[in-house]
Amino acid sequence: MTSEKPYLVQPAPGVFAYIQPDGGWCLNNAGFVTGGGRSLLVDTAATERRALALRDAITSTGSPLPRTVVNTHHHGDHTYGNAVFTPEALVLGHDRCRSEQLDAGRQLELIWPETDFGTLPITAPDLTYSERATVHVGDTEVEVIHPGVAHTVGDSVVWLPRQRTVFTGDLVFAEGTPFLAMGSLAGSLRALELLRALDAETVVPGHGPLTDPSAYEATERYLRYVDQLAREGQERGDTPLEVARRADLGEFALWRESERLVANLHRAYAELDGGVLGEPLDIMAVLRDMTVMNGGVPIACHA
Repeated sequence: MTSEKPYLVQPAPGVFAYIQPDGGWCLNNAGFVTGGGRSLLVDTAATERRALALRDAITSTGSPLPRTVVNTHHHGDHTYGNAVFTPEALVLGHDRCRSEQLDAGRQLELIWPETDFGTLPITAPDLTYSERATVHVGDTEVEVIHPGVAHTVGDSVVWLPRQRTVFTGDLVFAEGTPFLAMGSLAGSLRALELLRALDAETVVPGHGPLTDPSAYEATERYLRYVDQLAREGQERGDTPLEVARRADLGEFALWRESERLVANLHRAYAELDGGVLGEPLDIMAVLRDMTVMNGGVPIACHA
């Protein structure tokens, strides 16, 4: 568990980013928009305790509790805390975010049985959309955009045009390694083009510190590095694990969760084989390979 406490950053009037250091496994970011006596929350948290702390952070600013919660994707670190805010809040997400969350259930608890996730029920989006939705919070326009298959099959980007602020969900891991096991490498590259086109000034990543659009360039360099490794490794007949164990991470060596490289290579191999973007991988096999890359130690949940 991290010793650093979550903190709020206010990049624009009525806009708050809730940052959970150090952004490692299950330490996601959230945020909220407030105006006209209403609030909208972007993502929740992995555990009941952390979701309650997020609720307290909202009220500490004098903002009302949210009437709307937007989930940027289905992963439990961004959604397990939904029930802290319902039924008073309506939960909005992409069509596939809802179905994937219901299918995943308590997957994180199976991966990390020693973590105290609390007793909250799985609470999937009540309202879903397919391509784009707009929510008005006072005089603030909040655009919710599906970038296609990227980090997952049901991602959402939350864009505030007037405030030039974007919540990327896990399309961006600031100072951390991207994770494509349930998404797409090619789709993630396309999603970066969408993010660039928004022309944001402030970028709230899914994990890690507040950043700016320079994070897109670093993410793209990593994705293209994975693609090159996969092409060369597949041509040699190597497995993703063999490729990952030999790889020189270079500029990416200091990013958190470097063991994700092997998961990303599994995804890249599937796409080179002509697989459908986002088709399910053998997640247990991916986790086993990440354990090997983590020095034989199971990856740890930091929540």
